[in-house]
Amino acid sequence: DFKTMIEDETLPVQYMRGEPLCMMQYFRALSSCRVPGQKTDSLVFHAKNSNPRHITVAQNSQFFTVEVYHSDGTPITADQLCVQLERICNSSLETNTEHVGILTTLHRDTWYKYYNKLVQDPSNKKSVSAIERSICVLCLDKAMPRTYEKYSRFEPVQVLHGGGTQWNSANRWFDKSLQFIVGEDGTCGFTMLHAIIDGTPCMALSDYITSSMKKPQMMESPVALLPMPQKLHFNITPDIKTAIEEAKQSVDKHAQDLDLRVLVFNHFGKQIPKAHQISPDAFIQMAIQLAYYRIHQQCCASYEAASMRLFRKGRLGVILSTSSASAAFVKSFDDPKKQKRNLLENAIKVHMWNTNMEIRGRTTFGHFLGLKVQAIENNIPMPDIYTDTSLNKAFNFLLSTSQVAFKAACLGSAVPEKLNSYDFCYSVTSDNFTFVVSAWKSCKENNVVRLIQTLEDTLVDMKMLLEETNHPLKSICDCLV
Repeated sequence: DFKTMIEDETLPVQYMRGEPLCMMQYFRALSSCRVPGQKTDSLVFHAKNSNPRHITVAQNSQFFTVEVYHSDGTPITADQLCVQLERICNSSLETNTEHVGILTTLHRDTWYKYYNKLVQDPSNKKSVSAIERSICVLCLDKAMPRTYEKYSRFEPVQVLHGGGTQWNSANRWFDKSLQFIVGEDGTCGFTMLHAIIDGTPCMALSDYITSSMKKPQMMESPVALLPMPQKLHFNITPDIKTAIEEAKQSVDKHAQDLDLRVLVFNHFGKQIPKAHQISPDAFIQMAIQLAYYRIHQQCCASYEAASMRLFRKGRLGVILSTSSASAAFVKSFDDPKKQKRNLLENAIKVHMWNTNMEIRGRTTFGHFLGLKVQAIENNIPMPDIYTDTSLNKAFNFLLSTSQVAFKAACLGSAVPEKLNSYDFCYSVTSDNFTFVVSAWKSCKENNVVRLIQTLEDTLVDMKMLLEETNHPLKSICDCLV
């Protein structure tokens, strides 16, 4: 039981290259949420004080609580949970209920305003509190239509935002730290609240769940003593109803604007770059930059997310993937006169150096950001460097990338932070690479399908480069990731 190991502090410590990682995020993952505030949101962790024993179940845009522990503290069994979920499905057939969960998608300042109005009603306050204190949210979704466009997959879209209000976007409470999604057709996944937990702990949780699914409980359990799931009720005033309609329009607009595609690259996997003593991750980073350059004919600021869990309470760092070395490589690649292998090796070296510096706290972006925030919070005049166009260009990231190392065949996905940026989540195995790439359709300069096609060709071209100029990069063989 993953939750029990977290509470008993028996969860095995994770390591990176032989060094222990901070496990704090696991202890904050369950029974936690964010609450909208006037200036900033608050992160609330209920597990420490009240140790909740219930989960929230969302079905047909309605919310229920289910006790998942008996009075003696033992967890209910899988078949007992199935009974409770069936009870919920049979009691949530009405379709004229207000979509309260959609309010959590509003702009945070707007949600703060309506959150306070919502919880003024005692019944609403009790229902909201039950959701916020629950261990997690389990979303039982309607099946979404399949898509047959090239590189399209409906599963990550459904998990990411629910597919719009016509489908499952209101069947969520996006302020919860963890939401597990299960569709009628067997689609499953989960969303995490990045303010509380990062991708790497969620990967471990996902791997634990998928391995547990291979060991189903085979037992008959009494159900007569199970308490009935409790439906959460909301009293909706006219202004709250107006806010719900506003949120629906906003969600549908963003859901329709997001272009998310999946490339399963089966030509080769990490064994090829490793055979040439090149880091597979750095190899992919250079391929992404080269694919972008081939389309846009210019380099852009790119970053790769890095775990900072070598430090206590460490979260995420920013590896500056674009460098003068990577720019020299991508600009030369299609020039037959250039010594591309040497340029690739140099770009790889620089990327590995930047990676090592970042995960050990010798960060560039983090220090600049920290000093800027410090100046704002203390009313200190902003140093001139922060108005320098070169600094803004260096940190204007148009490629946001992250390696998501699932053991199971899972897809990680995210949304571009800026209108004109791309987001890449990718996984690496011995036999293939998988990329989940997203961008906003309203940015006419970006084209996800074209970028994915170019990336596929680029990876093949870079493999050919390695094979044609085979001399191992021995100086970084100890940095393989």
